[in-house]
Amino acid sequence: MGKIIAIANQKGGVGKTTTSINLSAALATSGQRVLLIDADPQANATSGLGIEPKDMSSTIYECLVDDYPVRSATVDTCVEGLTLLGSRIDLVGAELELVEKNGRERVLKNAIAAVKDDYDFIIIDCSPSLGLITVNALTAADSVIIPVQAEYFALEGISKLLNTIRIIKGKLNAALRIEGFLLTMYDARLRLANEIFEELKGHFGDMVFNTVIPRNIRISEAPSHGLPVILYDPDCRGSISHIQLAQEIIARGKK
Repeated sequence: MGKIIAIANQKGGVGKTTTSINLSAALATSGQRVLLIDADPQANATSGLGIEPKDMSSTIYECLVDDYPVRSATVDTCVEGLTLLGSRIDLVGAELELVEKNGRERVLKNAIAAVKDDYDFIIIDCSPSLGLITVNALTAADSVIIPVQAEYFALEGISKLLNTIRIIKGKLNAALRIEGFLLTMYDARLRLANEIFEELKGHFGDMVFNTVIPRNIRISEAPSHGLPVILYDPDCRGSISHIQLAQEIIARGKK
């Protein structure tokens, strides 16, 4: 049975989609069967894997709004073992359409249930908001990875996300837990980056991943080529760090 991990932080620009793509690819190349769900209307996880959103006949939108089977909506990617449930801009409208549905917060959970046994990991790339789609993702998830940018306002907004997680645990998903805080865009030469890492460790202890994702130009370049960084440049620091992150998550166990 697959472990479902949502990657969430309502603060934009912290590396959610980058982490989603590259962690998914790293898990797949480590021998895991992985489904990446693009739950962001911007569809950057979809295009970042070289798939044109407007060319997709079915996406997460159809699965949420029309009860279209997830298994029929997924597509293979450039990474062996990595499957994608893509997104398009029309996902913006799903928020309004879901309001009328019974059990509107559990639509994604119910949709995923049919394919959960097909995968070792299901990664959900959440949008930078705490709307109904993100609530669906957190309700469906077993755990959450929270990317935190190694910059001055790094901890800004985390308390709001943690409060949302507490509410969802209390009302919708009692088993939800934090998989870990992931420091992204890390530059070891900067004192501030090291201070933020230590501050995170001080606040959250073992919930902070030992792996940090460096600020690396190859990570930034890879999406424009429709590739995860481990295919774009397997030997760069960005690739190595995501493989280390995947191994850390696998070592923590699937439950």
